[in-house]
Amino acid sequence: MDTIITILPYLLEGLKTTLYIFIVAVILGFAIGLVIALFRLSPIKILNWIAKAFVNIIRGTPFIVQLFFIYFGLNSLQIFSMDNTTAGIVTVAINAGAYFAEIIRAGILSVDKGQTEAARSLGMTSTQNMVSIILPQAFRRMLPTITNQSIISLKDTSLLSVIGIADLTQRGQIQASATFEAFSVWITVGVLYFIIIYLLTLLANFLERRFELR
Repeated sequence: MDTIITILPYLLEGLKTTLYIFIVAVILGFAIGLVIALFRLSPIKILNWIAKAFVNIIRGTPFIVQLFFIYFGLNSLQIFSMDNTTAGIVTVAINAGAYFAEIIRAGILSVDKGQTEAARSLGMTSTQNMVSIILPQAFRRMLPTITNQSIISLKDTSLLSVIGIADLTQRGQIQASATFEAFSVWITVGVLYFIIIYLLTLLANFLERRFELR
């Protein structure tokens, strides 16, 4: 117990880093996913092909390979320099974006086509229809899946320790080596991850209930 009390402030600093990377990456990932989903639904073949290629490549390769490619591979080209935190955010965002794209696309396709026809009869443009009618309905339906993917992305951040990011996992590794109390350290790390994921799930459940009342 004394070990846990001693290391907790140090681990909480790592948790702050984990949450910062997660929040920024998920927001960027959702934006990427929305764009890619709209490309997938576009009648323009080149946009459709780009979106399909992006989704297939990201979903078909391991997260750790994507991380190494972005951090070590792109930096080795010496065109630009990317620090490890930026590389971590970009990797999580791109990875999540590919999965969000399919979630959003499925959500949009699940909305009755009659909604689009009704919008056209009212003189709404395609953009107005998408923003005001389709996306709000689709979001309600895809919220549980978005939550699940967000949780997966949060777990993926634990792999960022391999490129030297001082997140919760890496700080756990340091403390386990320094204190020789691996059991206490890792159970504390596990509990902290569990608390964040549980709170995220509660937030998603709250939002679902709010949407159901509307």
